[in-house]
Amino acid sequence: MEYGMNVSQDFNEWSDRLWDLRDKRVDGWFMLDSFWPTLLLVAAYLFIVKIWGPRFMENRPPYNINTFLIYYNACQVGLSAYIFVQLLRGGWGGDYNFRCQPVDTSLSPKAMLMLHACHMYYLSKFSEFIDTFCFVARKKFNQVTLLHVVHHGLMPMSVWPGARYLASGHSSFFGLLNTFVHIVMYFYYMMSAMGPQYQKFLWWKQHLTTLQMVQFVGIMVHAFQLIFYDDCDFPWQFAYYIGAHALLFFVLFSQFYLKNYSKKTRNTPIDFCKPKVQDANANFKAAKDHMKTA
Repeated sequence: MEYGMNVSQDFNEWSDRLWDLRDKRVDGWFMLDSFWPTLLLVAAYLFIVKIWGPRFMENRPPYNINTFLIYYNACQVGLSAYIFVQLLRGGWGGDYNFRCQPVDTSLSPKAMLMLHACHMYYLSKFSEFIDTFCFVARKKFNQVTLLHVVHHGLMPMSVWPGARYLASGHSSFFGLLNTFVHIVMYFYYMMSAMGPQYQKFLWWKQHLTTLQMVQFVGIMVHAFQLIFYDDCDFPWQFAYYIGAHALLFFVLFSQFYLKNYSKKTRNTPIDFCKPKVQDANANFKAAKDHMKTA
């Protein structure tokens, strides 16, 4: 009993010390005063997309939500573009150093703008839950993959520490690249929802996945480069944390790429089928000749 009390007391003391390190400029900002709302919303998301949603749709026809998808994806393009521009205005458009960028803890207009951009980026991770809800509503359960669920479920929990403790600085580069990719990605989804007449303009789906993978390589290089900068006034642990997430997503997206875009080369049966077709034709001709002589 005493050991358990000591462990609990040590944890509470550690938690209090960690909380004292928070960025007090964002105290009172929506969803940032505690990690619990983020955790509970992610748990609710997982429950809906993996358990409740499939059961709810089991005996129902898929919903026709194409019009909603057009407007939803257009809104996501606008939101991603807004955050991207604010991240540029807050520092990445010229003031920030791409090799080592400490957190600006001042109350200057640019520093507060960067806080706002990071906060909006964090909140945007919850709006992306709608992607999966739409898959479930349309009974596209094959698209509710491990990659998709892990990506959407992990991102809010990964971004919250940055928005709460290190909103700006080196790690915000992740949001800059990610919002740029999302501008392109949600534009693609919007065009896809607009009907078959637009399919001829969507030949670049494979390149979109490539862009996502290049994004993660850029994030890894940017994060892990702090190995070579001992004097960078930015917590290297958090930079490595961001880099590790990029590595995880790069591996998952690579598996998706190989599975979906290598089929063309793996399953092309030209060289293997030709002999079989020729053999079949030869057998048919022989049988026909045999019938003539019979």
